[in-house]
Amino acid sequence: MTENQMFCYQCEQTFNETGCTQYGVCGKSPEVAALQDLLIYTLQGLSQVATEARKHEITDEQIDIFTCKALFSTLTNVNFDPNRFVDLIKKTVQLRDSLRKKVENAGGTIKSADPVTFIPKDSITELVKQGKLVGIKSDPNVDPDAHSLSWLLIYGIKGIAAYTDHAYILGQKDPKLFAFIHEALAATLDKSLSVNELIALVLKCGEVNLRAMELLDAGNTGKYGHPVPTKVPLSAKKGKAILVSGHDLQDLEEILKQTKDKGIYVYTHGEMLPANGYPELKKYPHFFGNYGTAWQNQQKEFKTFPGAILMTTNCIQRPLRNYEGNIFTTGLVGWPGVTHIADKDFSPVIKKALELPGFQEDTDGKSVMVGFARNAILSLADKVVEVVKSKNLRHIILVGGCDGAKPGRNYYTELVEKAPDDTIILTLACGKFRFFDKDLGTLDDLPRLLDVGQCNDAYSAIKVAVALADVFGVEVNDLPLSLVLSWYEQKAVAILLTLLYLGIKNIRLGPSLPAFITPNVLAVLVRNFNIMPITTAEKDLKAILG
Repeated sequence: MTENQMFCYQCEQTFNETGCTQYGVCGKSPEVAALQDLLIYTLQGLSQVATEARKHEITDEQIDIFTCKALFSTLTNVNFDPNRFVDLIKKTVQLRDSLRKKVENAGGTIKSADPVTFIPKDSITELVKQGKLVGIKSDPNVDPDAHSLSWLLIYGIKGIAAYTDHAYILGQKDPKLFAFIHEALAATLDKSLSVNELIALVLKCGEVNLRAMELLDAGNTGKYGHPVPTKVPLSAKKGKAILVSGHDLQDLEEILKQTKDKGIYVYTHGEMLPANGYPELKKYPHFFGNYGTAWQNQQKEFKTFPGAILMTTNCIQRPLRNYEGNIFTTGLVGWPGVTHIADKDFSPVIKKALELPGFQEDTDGKSVMVGFARNAILSLADKVVEVVKSKNLRHIILVGGCDGAKPGRNYYTELVEKAPDDTIILTLACGKFRFFDKDLGTLDDLPRLLDVGQCNDAYSAIKVAVALADVFGVEVNDLPLSLVLSWYEQKAVAILLTLLYLGIKNIRLGPSLPAFITPNVLAVLVRNFNIMPITTAEKDLKAILG
């Protein structure tokens, strides 16, 4: 590849549904793309060493969680700062070499593979050149189906790493997660693995991700309580303001603590909207409501927000000039030139909020309901059974997943709007912003639109499906339940793999199928799980409802 070329196809909006080659649709430069490729390569080497180390009962939690954070930083719309990737690459090699010495001292033997012996150059320019030699297109002779499955596995591992990091922050961990991440990442370098062996690893990835989501659920509900149905205003209060976007509830909690009695109202944005339903966050009187919609609208919405903005996890876009001085990042998020808060002291965010005008008056607006996680829905299980048996409820449709900018995503709005009155819509993740403020009314006193939460809360939706199957005495695939999913990034890939591991069939996926899936791999998914692309709202509803 030349200096100005790249190749990336990890997200749904990749160029022409084949791959970004000049500049990422997400805003990723060829420079950052090459550094991310090099980071994955060095993590594969570290994983080879860590996998051998475990055979000799050598583990290092610092290395385990570093691997997760480094992988998380390569997810779509997380980190665009090349200097941060330079640091991560060099730290990876440092940890690899330190661990390798321990393994060798214990009598272990590590194959002298290139990622294990790789030495990074000093300058960004040279590192970028190294990265272009190890990316997705670096081996033209690889079997296309094995290559496809290897990258499907890598993207699934990225999703697991994100959920594992979220859970770890809340004190939840499982050594088996770290072991699999290293084992699977190392396996992507093993050219001797057959297609069937890679498929088995991909499904194992789904199983491990279920555990990661379970830990994250335990962390969130253990610290903040189980979400409860909550009406969230989409209006504003007169006063200074801070907007918190992303997924990290602990960052939101810290903002709420640090702004107490400072005359600042705190608003959620994007995937943070469901945070309004957690009892331990609801107790803050200055936690007011939600501003804006999904991540891809932030450039339009942030420029009109009269306060400071904090990005806590993935979803950042290039900040526009009229608000670039008001936006901050924390955790693994990064954008060149944007102030990064590494130590969770959000004083700079608070200072900026106090300097800015804030909202000059109260505004009127709609409100939406959140908080229908598994405890809330299962408390209504008897009612659900009653309306199903009475044939008043014909079908439950889960419309979940990521939002994005493609026109084809209007399909999800149409599907929900055209779903008949004897259906209930479950939703989670930011795809709900296509219809989250629609008034669908009720069905026998049950709200027809139930917001389960973030994409991080997919575990809740799975538990609901399993519990309902138990109540009806059937398998999940026999429930009057259909899954219609939208995907964008790698956490969505991990969730899909979890659903496949659980044997859930007849999933509709869109707006387009992953570019990294070859026709042969797709044929396996269709044959075993009847996974299918979305068509039109009318056709799919007709098929779903029979």
